[in-house]
Amino acid sequence: QVQLVESAGGLVQPGGSLRLSCVGSSRQFNFYDMAWYRQAPGKQRELVAAITSSLDTDYSESAKGRFTISRDNAKDTVYLEMNNLKPEDTAVYLCSARHVLRGTTSWGRGTQVTVST
Repeated sequence: QVQLVESAGGLVQPGGSLRLSCVGSSRQFNFYDMAWYRQAPGKQRELVAAITSSLDTDYSESAKGRFTISRDNAKDTVYLEMNNLKPEDTAVYLCSARHVLRGTTSWGRGTQVTVST
């Protein structure tokens, strides 16, 4: 399994921006479909954005137009650029990796993002 480590989140004012990164330990990073999920207190974990090994992307309705997912396979890293953040974006953000051949999924520990004045 790949080990995933997310960058520190933080406290951001409404309307602000934040970029999260997630570094994987695998030398086969390009064989993983990557995704960002989030989980707010008392709510179910939800998909925010995903990027496949072939660079296809998908976004939740709440993320469309505000968030951008990207990856740099040379750095074994996936990014989530978040703009125009809203208080409802407050959650723990988790990185996931699914091996395209094995079908196994790994998770990072998550990083807290708080959008507040």
